[in-house]
Formats: sequence, C-alpha cells, structure tokens
Amino acid sequence: MANTLVIGSDDGVLEGLAQALHAVGHRASVARTLDDAVMVMAAEHPVVVIVDRATAASNEFLRLRLPPGSALVVYRDADAATPALPSLVQRATLADLVLPWERQRLITLVNRVAERAQAAGRGRDDTPTQNRVV
Repeated sequence: MANTLVIGSDDGVLEGLAQALHAVGHRASVARTLDDAVMVMAAEHPVVVIVDRATAASNEFLRLRLPPGSALVVYRDADAATPALPSLVQRATLADLVLPWERQRLITLVNRVAERAQAAGRGRDDTPTQNRVV
C-alpha cells in the first residue's frame, strides 16, 4: 500500500484515479489546488504524486516541495493541449501519461514505486507513536 496524492482540477478524473488506486490497495488523497496539495503532503507524505500536466507546467508548481524520495507522475487527457513542462519538472518526472489510455500503466508504476519504497524502508510506518524517535 502506498500513499499517493492526485492533483488536478477535473473532479471526474480525480475521482476516477482515486478509485482506481484505492481498488488495488493504495491510499489516494486528492487536491484540487496547489495550496491543498501542500497541506496534504505535509500530513500524508505521499510516495507518488500524480499531477495533471497543466498544473505541472505552471510556475506555482515549481515552488511545491515534493517529499524526499517521492515519484512524480504527470498525466493529461488525450484531447487536452500539451503545455511544455519546465526543465526541472521534466527531470523529476517518472512518467508522462495520457489518460484514460494509460491507466493500467499508472497503476503498474504506482505498484512498482510502492514496492521499491517498502524495500528501501519508506513504507508505511507501523511504529507506535510512543516508540518513535523524534
């Protein structure tokens, strides 16, 4: 199970992605704005951040600090315009997907990143609160 964050403005796409991730056992949080995303990232520490291409191309997205070790996946609708991504975002992007055609590829990527995070010790923290080192 991986914590994921889906960022975008289309409610239907966000709900569909969250349901698809939940169906395979991942926890999906949704943020409609970058301000919401900041709060969710601070609380949830997602392993995978999935963001629509228009948001990823914005200057505000460059100011967003992804959690250390998290993977960035960019998506767009098949009919949507393809804005150029800043070079920093391009280098950080694990995959640039066209949805809904590549939905299964997205699920496979999230599964693989979750496996690697678990192997690296970044999986879900099952340590009781009273035993954690601060």
